Formats: sequence, C-alpha cells, structure tokens
Amino acid sequence: MESKAKVLGHSAHQMMIVFPLGLLATGVVFDVIHLARHNATMALVAYWMIAAGLVGGLIAAPLGLIDWLAIPRGTRAKAIGAAHGLTNLAVVVVFLVSWLLRRGSPDTPPTTASLFSFAGAALALVGGWLGGELVGRLGVGVSDGAHLNSPNSLSGRPASESVGART
Repeated sequence: MESKAKVLGHSAHQMMIVFPLGLLATGVVFDVIHLARHNATMALVAYWMIAAGLVGGLIAAPLGLIDWLAIPRGTRAKAIGAAHGLTNLAVVVVFLVSWLLRRGSPDTPPTTASLFSFAGAALALVGGWLGGELVGRLGVGVSDGAHLNSPNSLSGRPASESVGART
C-alpha cells in the first residue's frame, strides 16, 4: 500500500523521520562527550539537539499515523505499525523527560538526564527496526503490491509468503 501522506510522490513520514532520529542521536553523542570530558558546551549542545529532535518527532508522528490508519485491519502490518508508533511515542516521552531534567541548568545537567537519553536511544533502535520491517519487509508506504502479512524478516522466509491474518 502506498503512503497516504506524500510530498512530491514520496512518503512524507519516511522523509521526516530522519530529522528527529538524527537530532536525538546527535544529542546522545554530545551527552557521551559531556560525560567523558565534563564540557559544559557539549551538554548545552545536547540540550538543543534533543529539543529540536522532539519538535521533529512531533512533526513526523502525525504523518505516520495517517499511513497507519490506511493499513487494513487484521494484517501483520497493522500490528507492526502499532508497535512502531507506540515505541516511538515512548522514545519521545523518554527524551522529553531527559530534556525537562536539563531545563534548570542545560550546561550542567544531572546524570539522570543522560541516562534517559541513553534509554531513549535504545528504544529508538527498536522503533527504527520496526519501521524498517514495515517499509523494507512489508512494503508499507512504498507500493500497492505490498505484502502486508509477510513473515518476520528474521524468520529466513521470503517476504512473498503470508503468515496469515492477525488481529
């Protein structure tokens, strides 16, 4: 099934997710540098990277929701899409907590702020894998010939097989 939210013929959600993913990941990198070097500038940069990543996530999410609503019920793609969306919602919440913990002193955040950003990054890996499963394996947002009930990509079975309908 092709994406329902497009820009110049391409899935808007797939285009927009690169921004929050990149910004939040960069925030984590600056957190690591801050923790290793105790450099206040790196903490400040992490604060602003996370803020920008949160804004980007809020822009990308509704576009994904539009596509998810168009996936037929009872398909594996619908279930994977729900898991992808909920996981990425959790990513945004965890990074929001990290950002809120920094607000009082963004150049000297508490260590717990960094721990939340690391947890958010781990969750983002899961959400990203689920998104990859939707697009790369199931063809959601890419083609009308999508295999919405293809087996898991880790199964070793071809995508053209069907695992049966799920609710």
